Amino acid sequence: MSSNSFAYNEQSGGGEATELGQEATSTISPSGAFGLFSSDMKKNEDLKQMLESNKDSAKLDAMKRIVGMIAKGKNASELFPAVVKNVASKNIEIKKLVYVYLVRYAEEQQDLALLSISTFQRALKDPNQLIRASALRVLSSIRVPIIVPIMMLAIKEASADLSPYVRKNAAHAIQKLYSLDPEQKEMLIEIIEKLLKDKSTLVAGSVVMAFEEVCPDRIDLIHKNYRKLCNLLVDVEEWGQVVIIHMLTRYARTQFVSPWREVDSLPAEPQGKPKNTGMGSLSLLQRIFPIYISSRNYVSFLGDVLEDNEKDFYDSDEEQKEKADKRKRPYAMDPDHRLLIRNTKPLLQSRNAAVVMAVAQLYWHIAPKSEAGIISKSLVRLLRSSREVQYIVLQNIATMSIQRKGMFEPYLKSFYVRSTDPTMIKILKLEILTNLANEANISTLLREFQTYVKSQDKQFAAATIQTIGRCATSITEVSDTCLNGLVCLLSNRDEIVVAESVVVIKKLLQMQPMQHGEIIKHMAKLLDSITVPVARASILWLIGENCERVPKIAPDVLRKTAKSFTSEDDLVKLQILNLGAKLYLTNSKQTKLLTQYILNLGKYDQNYDIRDRTRFIRQLIVPNEKSGALSKYAKKIFLAQKPAPLLESPFKDRDHFQLGTLSHTLNTKATGYLELSNWPEVAPDPSVRNVEVIELAKEWTPAGKAKKENPDKKFYSESEEEEDSSESSSDSESESGSESGEDGEDEEDDHSGDSAEDSGESGSEPEAGKGRAATRSRARGRGDSKDVDKEKENSKTSESSSGESSSIEESSSDSESESESESESESRKVTKEKKKKTKQERNPLTKDVSLLDLDDFNLVSTPVALPTPALSPSLIADLEGLNLSATSSVISVSTPVFVPGKTHVLLHRMSGKGLAAHYFFPRQPCIFGDKMVSVQITLNNTTDQKIENIHVGGKKLPMGMQMHVFNPIESLEPAGSITVSMGIDFCDSTQTASFQLCTKDDCFSVNIQPPVGELLLPVAMSEKDFKKEQGMLSGMNETSTMIIAAPQNFASSVILQKIVNVANVGVVPSGQDNIHRFAAKTVHSGSLMLVTVELKEGSTAQLIINTEKTVIGSVLLRELKPVLSQG
Repeated sequence: MSSNSFAYNEQSGGGEATELGQEATSTISPSGAFGLFSSDMKKNEDLKQMLESNKDSAKLDAMKRIVGMIAKGKNASELFPAVVKNVASKNIEIKKLVYVYLVRYAEEQQDLALLSISTFQRALKDPNQLIRASALRVLSSIRVPIIVPIMMLAIKEASADLSPYVRKNAAHAIQKLYSLDPEQKEMLIEIIEKLLKDKSTLVAGSVVMAFEEVCPDRIDLIHKNYRKLCNLLVDVEEWGQVVIIHMLTRYARTQFVSPWREVDSLPAEPQGKPKNTGMGSLSLLQRIFPIYISSRNYVSFLGDVLEDNEKDFYDSDEEQKEKADKRKRPYAMDPDHRLLIRNTKPLLQSRNAAVVMAVAQLYWHIAPKSEAGIISKSLVRLLRSSREVQYIVLQNIATMSIQRKGMFEPYLKSFYVRSTDPTMIKILKLEILTNLANEANISTLLREFQTYVKSQDKQFAAATIQTIGRCATSITEVSDTCLNGLVCLLSNRDEIVVAESVVVIKKLLQMQPMQHGEIIKHMAKLLDSITVPVARASILWLIGENCERVPKIAPDVLRKTAKSFTSEDDLVKLQILNLGAKLYLTNSKQTKLLTQYILNLGKYDQNYDIRDRTRFIRQLIVPNEKSGALSKYAKKIFLAQKPAPLLESPFKDRDHFQLGTLSHTLNTKATGYLELSNWPEVAPDPSVRNVEVIELAKEWTPAGKAKKENPDKKFYSESEEEEDSSESSSDSESESGSESGEDGEDEEDDHSGDSAEDSGESGSEPEAGKGRAATRSRARGRGDSKDVDKEKENSKTSESSSGESSSIEESSSDSESESESESESESRKVTKEKKKKTKQERNPLTKDVSLLDLDDFNLVSTPVALPTPALSPSLIADLEGLNLSATSSVISVSTPVFVPGKTHVLLHRMSGKGLAAHYFFPRQPCIFGDKMVSVQITLNNTTDQKIENIHVGGKKLPMGMQMHVFNPIESLEPAGSITVSMGIDFCDSTQTASFQLCTKDDCFSVNIQPPVGELLLPVAMSEKDFKKEQGMLSGMNETSTMIIAAPQNFASSVILQKIVNVANVGVVPSGQDNIHRFAAKTVHSGSLMLVTVELKEGSTAQLIINTEKTVIGSVLLRELKPVLSQG
């Protein structure tokens, strides 16, 4: 043990080597444990000797080692007496380290800490700001009620300290004192009120935290400081930003009216003829009652429908007029509301995930729905962080995606599960994918789910099966596909997968039990091999519910389970008893003795639940003298129609918690959670936020602070600042009428570094661009009376306060200056508007690259002049890449077998004021684009006057859909007729293409909805290729149904005629007389559509459709089935 005798004081500079040497020696030493403990004791003794040394270098070295021990999590409390002696050291470095130690252990060693309290009080007046702040921290860490008055005095003095760092620590001490003695609340509120007026960014976050802890309900303290906090927000430290943003979110919900009312309620129109008579601008009620549209007083009619306009008996005319004004006043965002939203936007690029999450929840809870979409890209960026951050972010995205799917649909691929993800992340991503599932992307998602089911992570595989079940219930087009896929999983080797599949199938069959007798029989056969109790119980329940549909199988299942009754799980035993009772009531002849045997077994079971259930069933179904009136209704009780289960998201009920909070994560109200209040009906007086400018006493500020304010103000060019303000105000004005929320349109903000989204056809961007020059000239050359007053007030202030108030004034007057500039330049806009629109369509906007423009977000970073598609371009490309037809050389598009002459009414002559229009599908490749469906429109003039300038007006297409319109027709003579061609890309869906057919005087809203069979192109292929492709498109890509019809309807010519009449498919040669094959591919994505009609014995046939476009396949199956069945 000689090497253990090295002392620290012999090697003051080589402490680390000594410590490592001691640890190594103690490990090698034959005296094991004794050497280790003696070494630690010796080491602490040496530290005590070094602390009592006269040399500052030894003390400093000892303190560094002690603080290092604390940082590693080791207990250094026994050194407290030796450390506290050095609290009065004159060496600043030693004193700072002593205070760090005391902050950690003062609460544990309160008595010893109290002995040095006079030293702490003296240190509060130390010239070094770090010592003053450290002394206050130690003093507030001694949690003894007797020193509360001393702490209160110290906090008061520190709150007026010249150093912002000391004032920051005073704000931290407020929370500690309040938790020690809540009776000091009133005095602490006074200090908080004083600190809230502090202009230092160092103090802001800490004092708001103290406000949230001590008096979160005192909103009145925030009024005067609201604008200052908004403007300081970007410069506050990150954790301060989180606290301030959460507080301002609660504040905004109490002080501003809801920005969502523009979407949720009907905006009032002015009296007289509306400016825009296009159908796109009409409300729902106007479309329902078109007769009132042309009337000059249709607004009053709408008012009668929406609200009770009858004057109250006791209301005066003035009161009634005020109420009417309130109803007709359109929504205009408060400038202070806009200030908060605009100043938090740059923080979406913060490196701190908590700040980004805080801004995201602020936008979600208080921003207009049309602007909330900007947060989606930032939240997806956070998914590259650690798994803990991913977990929280995904939980919040899961809640958001339930209410607003469109926000995250462009980033669908970002939620695909990686093999390296932990289970909790995988399940959350599954939840989000389920929420985002729709008819357009379900085929891609089902292919993903097929892979997930094969995962080695059994919990994740089980969750995937539940997800498939939820997709089947929410999207009815794929319910049969999902059910077939789940039935295929029943033959899986993995027991957990089979068990989960059984449970989900049971829920799906509850929704449509009449159609799936074969599946129930198949599950009954699996009962012998399945051992998981929940799955066995689900199968028994299904057989019991459908015992009348499987009369031969149910008694045999009961016989088998009766043998193994004693060894079954309790859950299975209960279902065996239920099955026996149901069979006793429906088939007592076969099962009477068997049921009595099972009841006798259950009578003596160890579990009291089973014994009670047995007695209950016996009394209910076996009649005797003691049985009451209930036995008459036993069949109704046991075989009553059960409601289908509702498969809902577990995140559905979390939306009442504020996003990003602990309560939201736990889905239960946590201690200290502050609920968001509902929006007020009428906004409180905004003047409470106006700051009275008074001459302030000169305060100490950090060096260079006053000099920094001017460069900050001019950091961005004047044109950029005005550009930002004009756009923010135009946003607030156009929010009530625009539909930019659906298009994912983002507010343009140059200095935040975030690129603007393309606004589609709204045309608001060129208007904003033209209004900027006018805004600048008017802002320089003219001012309101409010501006004059504010300039007078600003002349009284110091330089720092003038910079702040001018920025507030600028933000508050944005909307006024913009509206005036727009009204003046309106005449100039009209002449150039069309030219600018065409230029914008030809030349997409170039975009600046920002932190949010990440590599895999090609969709958002690429501007698109057309409306945002329902399927994103990247997803469309992905779907095309998933096409399974690899042998394109032998599969080619052929000519149509048959072209039906059926036409559809596009515009009736009564509705079109004499202009009639019909359309039909010629089944020819479209000349306007290879992804478009060709449509021919025949226009007829049924009037006795010439109709001029027939053209296509405004288009209202679903996302992703495109249309190539016909050239304008100059005139159509009376009784004349003309046929024109159009091309429409329906994106492989039967969604309606809505547009306006216009003449010189009128515009008529018309719709084209394609039959599913017209979305196909016929394909020529060999029987061998057909079988090969069909084998690759099995499982969830296959849907089938049985057809019953007269034998003469199954002749080859009849089947051919019926199928080609419904769908544009090609005939595939077949070597078998009883099998007819047809092939086609979808126009948009080129996915194969394989149709097989296999004739069975008698008058039945099986119709099978194989395609990766499962939605279209299901719709085509539904259309072909009745056609083939009828004579």
